Amino acid sequence: MSKAQSADKPPAAPHAADSHGLIRVHGARENNLKDVSIELPKRRLTVITGVSGSGKSSLVFGTIAAESQRLINETYSTFVQGFMPTQARPEVDVLDGLTTAIIVDQQRMGADPRSTVGTATDTNAMLRILFSRLGRPHLGPPGAFAFNVASVHASGGITVERGAARTRTVKATFSRTGGMCTRCEGRGTVTDIDLTQLYDDAKSIAEGAFTIPGWKSDSFWTVRLYAESGFLDPDKPIRKYTKREMQDFLYREPTKVKVEGVNLTYEGLIPKIQKSFLAKDKEAMQPHIRAFVERAVTFAACPDCDGTRLSEAARSSKIKEISIADACAMEIRDLAEWVRGLAEPSVAPLLAALRQTLDSFVEIGLGYLSLDRAAGTLSGGEAQRVKMIRHLGSSLTDVTYVFDEPTIGMHPHDIQRMNGLLLRLRDKGNTVLVVEHKPEAIAIADHVVDLGPGAGAEGGTVCYEGTVEGLRAAGTVTGRHLDDRAALKETVRRPTGRLAIRGASTHNLRDVDVDIPLGVLTVVTGVAGSGKSSLVHGSIPAGEDVVSIDQSAIRGSRRSNPATYTGLLDPIRKAFAKANGVKPALFSANSEGACPACNGAGVLYTDLAMMAGVAVPCEECEGKRFQASVLEYRLGGRDISEVLAMPVTEAEEFFGAGEARTPAAHTILGRLADVGLGYLSLGQPLTTLSGGERQRLKLATRMGEKGGIYILDEPTTGLHLADVEQLLGLLDRLVDSGKSVIVVEHHQAVMAHADWSVDLGPGAGHDGGRIVFEGTPADLVAARSTLTGEHLAAYVGR
Repeated sequence: MSKAQSADKPPAAPHAADSHGLIRVHGARENNLKDVSIELPKRRLTVITGVSGSGKSSLVFGTIAAESQRLINETYSTFVQGFMPTQARPEVDVLDGLTTAIIVDQQRMGADPRSTVGTATDTNAMLRILFSRLGRPHLGPPGAFAFNVASVHASGGITVERGAARTRTVKATFSRTGGMCTRCEGRGTVTDIDLTQLYDDAKSIAEGAFTIPGWKSDSFWTVRLYAESGFLDPDKPIRKYTKREMQDFLYREPTKVKVEGVNLTYEGLIPKIQKSFLAKDKEAMQPHIRAFVERAVTFAACPDCDGTRLSEAARSSKIKEISIADACAMEIRDLAEWVRGLAEPSVAPLLAALRQTLDSFVEIGLGYLSLDRAAGTLSGGEAQRVKMIRHLGSSLTDVTYVFDEPTIGMHPHDIQRMNGLLLRLRDKGNTVLVVEHKPEAIAIADHVVDLGPGAGAEGGTVCYEGTVEGLRAAGTVTGRHLDDRAALKETVRRPTGRLAIRGASTHNLRDVDVDIPLGVLTVVTGVAGSGKSSLVHGSIPAGEDVVSIDQSAIRGSRRSNPATYTGLLDPIRKAFAKANGVKPALFSANSEGACPACNGAGVLYTDLAMMAGVAVPCEECEGKRFQASVLEYRLGGRDISEVLAMPVTEAEEFFGAGEARTPAAHTILGRLADVGLGYLSLGQPLTTLSGGERQRLKLATRMGEKGGIYILDEPTTGLHLADVEQLLGLLDRLVDSGKSVIVVEHHQAVMAHADWSVDLGPGAGHDGGRIVFEGTPADLVAARSTLTGEHLAAYVGR
């Protein structure tokens, strides 16, 4: 064919397989989404923005990722599906062009004491194999180095059946060598209960010796059980108990007893306290219960294993003078160098895989962690990055990666590194969807979807779709605030006193001495892992004057809502009861007032085995959760279900004046409005709240506690740019009311707004733990002597 002929030939039609370049969503109605229809480009980086509660997670996680995972699960046999979590199809008309979704969210890793960074990433498994092959003296298989495996030795007769006439008993011996420390059972810590906080030994049980919250002298299930068990003399002071009585009182194994004709189980006080208090999540406890546990229980490193969780035998086997306990205690960047120095051909593939995993930790900015770090102590941002480890070296392409605010907990210096990792995943041919608030992360997007315009019922619509530059000019809430910059204060507040910290050495702190000013807004800054939380939470003595609000997640079932979590429902129930002359319990959907058909859940659940269960609104109460007779009682013209359906702002007005005036409820509602949750319904299930909403709900609840010093750990987590300004106003009001506010923060707007800065560093892990700057934010910018100073100077345009 001649050149002329080839030039005239029409171009070949695109292949049909190349026409699927979009993820199409039509008619999405999950949670507050209002019939959303969008098209997202594949193999591009798309950032979803919008105020907290606008529907970002509902679109990305609740619709796109949920349907992708549901469709993948359906490819398995029904037998396998029976063992998998069931998922309902999202409320959406059409979902087209989906690919396999890998979710990397902010969910904290399990708080189980035996879960560590090493076990969560399988790095420990590789180390155990390495020591089982190269460790000297040789101990045995990898389980001999596992702190989750106990040593077992057994012998006895077993029955062997070889046929009807050949059944015989054979003596057998079984043994398994594990690496678990027998004293702490692989937890690394032992608990010690302060008996003086449980009872007054000068009194008898009959005189009310117990000082445990909720243990009243007439309580049938607790105090009377001890008094009438027959093991103790209820009229004898506890300090005069015999050795036998003391053993029965504190440590007796569960024993059946009969009290007043009722069969009950008697158990020693120590195991009873461990089961009833220590087995529960501390964050889910009521404040007075939490205070009791913090007072009565102390946690100390196990004296037998020195906190390593491992048996003496497991610690005795070494490679180049390093035991597996030493290896797990090293900072990961140091461990990577040690592994690089091992050259043993017999385990070459294992060493290569281990090096790759450890290098991924360093690359993602987590080289300061150690493998023995408890997984439950990682921040949301750290947990999310740990989950990324297994995906960085993956050979998979054409996968949809879904990230939930990956820059949370990151210093501005680290955000550039995270941006590079997201772009690397995209450039391998993957679709990357990111829910994000930070302008630095939004700036790298190929495509932006802005949801809003407001939160809750006022959100759930697409306000803008296009490029980042187009977003700036779009006039949406996000577009208007994208280039917002908080200015440095011209004048700062003067301290009213000093909080002296001397010789702080928690974690990586290096004998730090610092004076934190009181009566002002102090911001503690530094790169992730520099020692900020160790200084603030680990060195400031917890007392009645300190209210510490950390990053731990709030827990709650679908029956929990803002009204129950904040304690708001108590004054509301009492107000209804007083106005109608009935019991407060009638106005609880978890108590006497519950609809009998659905038990106060508002919906009826049908379990369909391996298929997703179906939730149908209860026909009897029409989803209102209460009995019809309860809804006849009114306060200010509203029944209890109508009150729980109110948004916070409307309820604040309702309980502020008139017949329904309830000062206790009005105060709590005012705090919820102060933290920007005015749009939330009082009865909205906690399970439907976003991460940012939960953080602010916790902040509003703890603001009610009396204290002169408030410690906040990254309160801007999950906050939209427009909400940060409201948070700064709240912090100012706290300080102006006479409080001292100490904030651990990475957001430059909070840094710039502070009266005083304490910067830690210069790096993370063993490169941090020192005070590198103390002074006003203006001095920090002028000096530019630290990473924080450089980034803050760039932020304020100096």
